[in-house]
Amino acid sequence: MNTVEQYIEAINQGLAQIPYPESPDELYAPIRYELSLGGKRIRPLLTLMACEMFGVDYHQALAPALGIEIFHNFTLLHDDVMDNADVRRGKPTVHKVWNENAAVLSGDAMQILAYMQIMKAPDFYLREVLDVFSHTAMEICEGQQYDMEFEVRDDVSEDEYLNMIRLKTAVLLGGALKIGAIIAEAGATSAEKLYQFGVNIGLAFQLKDDYLDVYGDPVVFGKKIGGDILNNKKTYMLINALRLANGEDKEELLGWLNREDFDSKEKISCITALYNRLGIKELCENKMQEYYSKACECLRSIEVEDNNYKNPLLQLASDLMYREY
Repeated sequence: MNTVEQYIEAINQGLAQIPYPESPDELYAPIRYELSLGGKRIRPLLTLMACEMFGVDYHQALAPALGIEIFHNFTLLHDDVMDNADVRRGKPTVHKVWNENAAVLSGDAMQILAYMQIMKAPDFYLREVLDVFSHTAMEICEGQQYDMEFEVRDDVSEDEYLNMIRLKTAVLLGGALKIGAIIAEAGATSAEKLYQFGVNIGLAFQLKDDYLDVYGDPVVFGKKIGGDILNNKKTYMLINALRLANGEDKEELLGWLNREDFDSKEKISCITALYNRLGIKELCENKMQEYYSKACECLRSIEVEDNNYKNPLLQLASDLMYREY
């Protein structure tokens, strides 16, 4: 059984060894740049761990795992363009280093490169792996569309939001695990349980991101807190605050949402105080714990010859839930 560090080293080496044509450099340079920005490599890590969980050497799943990581970074590249984001992982985004047209075209090329890696899955499992990957990719596009629609809606429900983050974030974790299980011949039942483990962890992980934007330590979190508050982003926190607020609290909350000129620190402080009065902090913590518990139940219900292989996945789930990345 390999360590998490060994898996990540194999992933990073695999990404670094992908050959690119020499020209046109303006197409491939942004791809190399995007992949060089690093990241936690969680999704390909899950694929490799799922494969070895059922006794199959992770190298069988390495190429598809790389494809999943390339696809994930492609979605980030296009997200940055749509959000007009300046920084990704502490570095200027691709469209800031080059331009939006370059980012869009290089992103398209990344999606093709992702499929080229997925196609290296063992022939016997290729059709099933492609089906899972393509279905997951389409769901991520659906999630992004919902996210954009929510920006101009004032009536987004909690259920709608949870479905959006399931599609935009969680299904790729589930799909990464399921692909590893398919290559390891885990069987349909075990593969589906691993998928549900990933989806539930993904939901908890995204809710934690909402939570940390309000209550996180900016030094540990890696970015300033309160960004979602300043942008009136429809998060789990804000949606439930709008649902629960009454009287003066509702009037104050709507006042901040409609105000165009404001002091950033004051808005963050006042909205956070509103969340505290309304019990939003505890509500989000409870929802995170609910999905985390469901994920662990799914993983523990899978039967494998060596139960020690479950422990690294349980530890990773715990890290995603409780560590302030």
